Amino acid sequence: MFPTINSKLPHVGTTIFTVMSGLATEYKAVNLGQGFPDFPMSEELTALVNEAMRNGFNQYAPMPGWVPLRESLAEKMEFLYQTKVNPDTEITITPGGTYAIYSAFTAILQPGDEVIVFEPAYDSYIPNIGINGAKAITINLVYPDYHIDWIAVQNAITPKTKAIIINSPHNPTGSVLEEKDIQELKNIVTGTNIFIISDEVYEHLIFDHIPHQSILRYPDLWQRSFVCFSFGKTYNCTGWKLGYCVAPVALTKEFRKVHQFNAFSCFTPTQVALTAFLKNKDAYLGLGSFMQEKRDYFKDLMRETRFSLHESFGSYFICGSYERISDEPDKDLAIRLTKEAGVATIPVSAFYHDEKDDNVLRFCFSKKKETLERAVERLSKL
Repeated sequence: MFPTINSKLPHVGTTIFTVMSGLATEYKAVNLGQGFPDFPMSEELTALVNEAMRNGFNQYAPMPGWVPLRESLAEKMEFLYQTKVNPDTEITITPGGTYAIYSAFTAILQPGDEVIVFEPAYDSYIPNIGINGAKAITINLVYPDYHIDWIAVQNAITPKTKAIIINSPHNPTGSVLEEKDIQELKNIVTGTNIFIISDEVYEHLIFDHIPHQSILRYPDLWQRSFVCFSFGKTYNCTGWKLGYCVAPVALTKEFRKVHQFNAFSCFTPTQVALTAFLKNKDAYLGLGSFMQEKRDYFKDLMRETRFSLHESFGSYFICGSYERISDEPDKDLAIRLTKEAGVATIPVSAFYHDEKDDNVLRFCFSKKKETLERAVERLSKL
């Protein structure tokens, strides 16, 4: 007789991202599915990493992160959002934004708690909640522009509501929160014990001169928030798996209790390199226009197809309806396109716990022009 596992995630299997990337490799398809760039990152930044390694910065960084990096981030946040953050007690460097979100949930959730999640949602949220014994209360964003129905949010609040997680710019849809959304959120949580987890990994990948509504802009909201960021998404180096969480002192204290017994610390040379690179404000201030050019180029190319693209105001992604092409389920079409047309996408139903299907696929446009051209040439034949 051998021991068996009583799974904490009994309904979780292989993710659609792994499935689609595997199919893309097998069928040599153009991969517009998983969110990663296929173009080089900054040569200056990679050179700074090499320099850090040559200079001996190869041992453990402090548990909360390399001190000069946290100081540089505090300066950046004050510059961008006019909020003073203490680098010693309110910033923690993490191995990626997803890790930061998981650690924030783990720091606050107890069995029986409820968390409001907006769907379609980044696929880690609900498993993060479930593994901590809590329950996700899902609210669908309003199709087709994927805005939040705040009346539905108010109606979903119960004495068990522990947190609300927001994500702007939004993965998978590219929608963004406006100032009026933040005011609605403020109205709902004021006077409650509800925490906010704000997923802002695409903070700089926002388009059309829209200001990013970071929770850090709003001191009264930030006092109840964990705000999670990603260097990988900002600097097109997703394989670095480096991010950070900003939270008030009391919240950071609990966050670090989780962090210190999990990863403990993150890769030191990249932290040292980013400390220097952050001094160049243009390197992050220009990211939105850089990625917007890719969005606009992809939108222009896709006019040659029968897909109907939705708006995208941020992130790596844009969604498109295929109602003029097929009435088959989005997962079936995504698999068929990979095998037969040679283009991998992600079915948006994968971002709903009940696989709600609006016949929409997600495309990643964070690719080289020739990659986008090759993909659209194939899609135009459908």
